[in-house]
Amino acid sequence: MGLWLGLAAAAAYAVPALAAASLQASSARAALWLAWVLHGSALAWAMLEPTPRFGFASALSVTAWLVLTVYAIERQLFPQLQARWALAALGSVAVLLALVFPGSALPLSATAWLPLHLALGISAYGLLAAAVVHAALMTRAERRIRLAEDPHSGMPLLTLERLTFRFVTAGFVLLTATLAAGMLFSEALYGRAWRWDHKAVFSVLSWLTFAALLIGRKRFGWRGRSAVRVLYAGALLLLLAYVGSRFALEVVLGRAA
Repeated sequence: MGLWLGLAAAAAYAVPALAAASLQASSARAALWLAWVLHGSALAWAMLEPTPRFGFASALSVTAWLVLTVYAIERQLFPQLQARWALAALGSVAVLLALVFPGSALPLSATAWLPLHLALGISAYGLLAAAVVHAALMTRAERRIRLAEDPHSGMPLLTLERLTFRFVTAGFVLLTATLAAGMLFSEALYGRAWRWDHKAVFSVLSWLTFAALLIGRKRFGWRGRSAVRVLYAGALLLLLAYVGSRFALEVVLGRAA
């Protein structure tokens, strides 16, 4: 059942991604809503399996679904938000990756706090990924202004900038909570003490990068392309922290954990 839900979600995402120019806005919106529901159902089904599995592709899939959730909410507040085809393509790829690479089985003997810790981490991923999407839209808006294009063809630049940093702040708070829980309660969560492996190092480096971005914004007024570059750097480090390390283990080295 999970396989069919995933395939149906990927197909529904592909409709607005591949036929954005020929579809009416209402049809594309309906296809994206259907894909979002099917995607969420596939994620829920995977977690309700007798032996749930989780890995780098699952993390990407949940992150993509969270970003699309944010988009769906924002679209009601800002109808001029234009990112449908790109997010649909992202959703389709993420769903297919999760089907091909389901990850390793979660330990049945794990503490009840482990799902909460995973939820905190994935929520941080989702919020910071939403910040990256808004930063890309902000870059596009800046380019549109430089080229003297129609200023009403998208969201205002200042609105995008404000939303970007709100997502960064919220994601940073959740990332801080995730790292603090991992450092303080690693033995209870994973049955071993905290260790400075690749995941921990990249996570802390990403935390320091986002902290520098927020401090730079507050104290020195960082904005525009300079701030976006720092945001991209922090997001890349965070991507390498879990998704990168799990990809190396599951795909490159062929190990379960």
